[in-house]
Amino acid sequence: MAEPGEGGWSLQASPVPEGVRLELALADLGGGPVTAAIVLDRAEARAFARALLAAAGDAAERTFPKPDG
Repeated sequence: MAEPGEGGWSLQASPVPEGVRLELALADLGGGPVTAAIVLDRAEARAFARALLAAAGDAAERTFPKPDG
């Protein structure tokens, strides 16, 4: 089981015969720690990684003001 990191969560990826096992650990969800684990094949893992990158980019654009110009 993954242990939550300094920010209260962690994401760990481990190779398994079926592809990759992702574990998301949260330090506090509804009053207690929770770990969610999913197994994805290679294509699913790549699609998931692309979706995470897109979400991170969208969040960064919304977080930081755009320069005037």
